[in-house]
Amino acid sequence: MPRTLSEQERDALLAEPHVAVLSVASGDGRPPLTVPVWYGYQPGSAITFFTETMGRKARKTDLIRQAGVVSLCVQRETFPYRYATVEGRVVGVDRPPTAEQMLAIVRRYLPEEPARGFVDAELGNPASRIVLFTIEPERWLTFDLSEDAG
Repeated sequence: MPRTLSEQERDALLAEPHVAVLSVASGDGRPPLTVPVWYGYQPGSAITFFTETMGRKARKTDLIRQAGVVSLCVQRETFPYRYATVEGRVVGVDRPPTAEQMLAIVRRYLPEEPARGFVDAELGNPASRIVLFTIEPERWLTFDLSEDAG
């Protein structure tokens, strides 16, 4: 039988380097915009992610600023299936972020040397538009379908 995750289980799931799915209201009669993002999270803290990499303008940046709130979902894609969805408000916008802010996220997904290369390339690009958003979690929805959940 499915159950909700404990706070410690939720934090452990979020600490794993999953690609999150971000949703934000479109506001113009269109469905919400839903896109994958790399994210950073420390238990009991805010969630961070960045956008507008490679000097490209991203529609989600303006939508996030307009809405002021987002939903983010992280899931384990293999059994035992688990997910955590968070609804939160934007509490920080850094343009550009610091190298350390970006490395805190990128190191979760890439080894050290490629992570530093990615961050250096992004921050060193004169056309860089990169934005780091900080989200304060307000509501959680979690699900666990492991054998010990029943």
